[in-house]
Amino acid sequence: MSYKPTPVEYKSGSKCPRCGKGTLVLDPHTGELTCSNCGYVIKERIEDPGQEWRAFSKEEKEDRSRAGVPLSLAMHDMGLATVIGPQNKDASGKPLEAPVRSMMQRLRTWDSRSQVHEPIDRNLRQAFNELDTLADKLSVSQAVVERAAYIYRKALERGLVRGRSISALIAASLYASCRALETPRTLKDTAEASGLKKKDIARCYRLLVRELDLKMPIADPIKSVSRIASKAGLSEKVQRRAIDILRKATDLRISAGKDPMGLAAAALYIACVVEVENKTQKDIAEAAGVTEVTIRNRYKGLKAALGLEEPLTSPERREVVIS
Repeated sequence: MSYKPTPVEYKSGSKCPRCGKGTLVLDPHTGELTCSNCGYVIKERIEDPGQEWRAFSKEEKEDRSRAGVPLSLAMHDMGLATVIGPQNKDASGKPLEAPVRSMMQRLRTWDSRSQVHEPIDRNLRQAFNELDTLADKLSVSQAVVERAAYIYRKALERGLVRGRSISALIAASLYASCRALETPRTLKDTAEASGLKKKDIARCYRLLVRELDLKMPIADPIKSVSRIASKAGLSEKVQRRAIDILRKATDLRISAGKDPMGLAAAALYIACVVEVENKTQKDIAEAAGVTEVTIRNRYKGLKAALGLEEPLTSPERREVVIS
């Protein structure tokens, strides 16, 4: 039985560079690119850029892409490690002989032992395992995780990890990453997710900012409005009114130096009073993770700076005039 290749169109409309008449045809079995008119072989042994045409496991059947895991700073080897496969077969699919199979098993053992040999690799593996756990608990994006891994690697290069807790430093790196990328996660959230004291994480965070010369943007209280409102069960109308109040406060530069969660909670409380939504200061304080005193102080500051008038008890005149 003779072998007959099944030609496939390589590029639609491409012509032979030799005769200029024939269409280029790719033989998927031999990898030859030939002309359908004169038979001129243009290229041979071309690598197929498409997906794998066969799969051996359920995971491979779902994803037959040739590329592996993308490079990531959040992996101790950045995803560049190689692993000797468990199949005892050669390239043609034939089973290996007993001496070769024994040698490959020993190579696998030494390969696994040499993966994490240096102290730095062991440190990174432990730190990034904790980073994955923290990222899942805080529900942050992959960009935040990558930035946190970058900050931790810089701290490890500077020798800041020696003599300090890996857990506290990786938590501080994640908090710094959230601050840098303006992801609304507070120091209290990070402490609760990591099970560490807020004081220890804050100490490591100040160390990272000072030694690595990190430039942190000013926290935007508007980004915390939706989070507090969802926990307190506030309406969309109240959220929009609170955002308008915070934007006017930002334009007047009275929000600088204030806790963003406290400022957002005070704006939401004002919006609840204006929109006649029955929520107390205690309800909003518990949702924001601040005290009622903080909300009252921020409320007084916003009222004085923005010229807010006290809403009257009459339903017809429940409004706030913002100058």
